[in-house]
Amino acid sequence: MQKPVRAELVEAPYFRLVQAQNMQDPATALTLPDPLPLDSGATLSPVTIAYERYGQLSPERDNAVLIFHALTGDQYVASPHPATGKPGWWDRMVGPDKPIDTDRYYVICANVIGGCMGSTGPASIGPEGKPYGQNFPVVTIHDMVRAIGRLLDTLGIERLHAAVGGSMGGMQALAFASQFPTRAERVLVLASAARQSAQNIAFHEVGRQAVMADPEWHQGRYYEEGTRPTKGLAVARMTAHVTYLSEQALHRKFGRNLQNREQLGFKFDAEFQIESYLRHQGMTFVDRFDANSYLYMTRAMDYFDIAADYDGRLANAFKGSKTRFCLVSFSSDWLFPTEESRAIVHALNAAAASVSFVDVETDRGHFYFLLEEPEFFRAIDGFISAAARARGLAR
Repeated sequence: MQKPVRAELVEAPYFRLVQAQNMQDPATALTLPDPLPLDSGATLSPVTIAYERYGQLSPERDNAVLIFHALTGDQYVASPHPATGKPGWWDRMVGPDKPIDTDRYYVICANVIGGCMGSTGPASIGPEGKPYGQNFPVVTIHDMVRAIGRLLDTLGIERLHAAVGGSMGGMQALAFASQFPTRAERVLVLASAARQSAQNIAFHEVGRQAVMADPEWHQGRYYEEGTRPTKGLAVARMTAHVTYLSEQALHRKFGRNLQNREQLGFKFDAEFQIESYLRHQGMTFVDRFDANSYLYMTRAMDYFDIAADYDGRLANAFKGSKTRFCLVSFSSDWLFPTEESRAIVHALNAAAASVSFVDVETDRGHFYFLLEEPEFFRAIDGFISAAARARGLAR
């Protein structure tokens, strides 16, 4: 007998999310023609990649810019999110007359495999006719990039004008440059690292345990049970969100200010503004993200270590590369600190690759790369536009 769906589970945003997962628009979702081999030794098939595109591909097919999204991002980089209706997560950066100018470039952003916005992931229907759940194979950053490489093959795009990514997207950009050394003229890596740190693995494990401790998780079979581990996923998001901000930013925005009260209530309500803010972040996140996808994507980040495939020498991953690289870090980012970007720059120098490096002085933390800041925007525009001007791509 099928369990009834609880009243609180019929929120419209979540069902729009599920619809996006299982009812893709053929114009923006593509099923790869061949099975996808994974680093684990497993094979994934069929594989559908959901993506968004902006601008027009030039007749020479040489103006494509590929954007890799971060952990909780998706393909809706510059268009409204179908589950929430909110603007694209990087619409400050991508669009007409913006640093990544869609009047000039053909911009592509794909939802990664393991994701929950249309690409094949844990919520997708598996070979047994029901959602994969925990039967979905564990994927890596390299698997994600391999799938997107095949998407580009199918779209007939052999070489990119630029590949761009921040945070987990930056990991993908680095993996793309090492896997496909001739496919991107330029690679821009923002607030990222060449391997996941022990601290970040620890934060991810706290989040995963919060999800798996939720009684509604049901060993990942909550789709069949008609439930969702919303409380666990919300706590995971709250924990992660703290790492995206700096102590200075938290103090400036919230301090010890109380929420809608003038004195302590001596209860466990959200008495402080920062508590209310984090609870809001957690509860809005569960309307647009799948808990199993969160587990799989954080695990992919934890496995990431480019140098491990090159006898521990990161420089060997980029040996002989003709790609131009730009690394950008932020001085108050303690999730992916400046030292991580410097290590990549040193490796690229050792590999005789062309690289530039910008460390932006800011107290806004890891999230800075998503904000509209003139100094940061100028750096991005300058790096991406330099070759475009030389080739006569109009602005």
